[in-house]
Amino acid sequence: MKYKNTLQKGRVRYIVFKEGDKWYAVALEFNIIEAGDDPREVLLYLFEAIRGYVKSVIKIKARPQVLNQRADEEYEKLWDRLQEKKGVPLSKYLPPVYTFGERTLAVV
Repeated sequence: MKYKNTLQKGRVRYIVFKEGDKWYAVALEFNIIEAGDDPREVLLYLFEAIRGYVKSVIKIKARPQVLNQRADEEYEKLWDRLQEKKGVPLSKYLPPVYTFGERTLAVV
């Protein structure tokens, strides 16, 4: 089976959105979620968690499956909606979205 992400390279998709009075940052392929009161803060925490996760996976030489997890259906649907409507202001989304994108798995 060919994996999107390997120990040598890959990308992870992320979304930062608001639900109720909390902001959530999600790394889809890793099922990592950070929550807090400020979207910039949860994004920073998410990137730190991703970096630590990838470093640990490389250190223990884990199988590629841990870098290619199936995301929760709710997050996949939100990702798909965001991809379909690129160019639409993020403030128009429900739930409200702060940012989304992909991040390289390179560990510095």
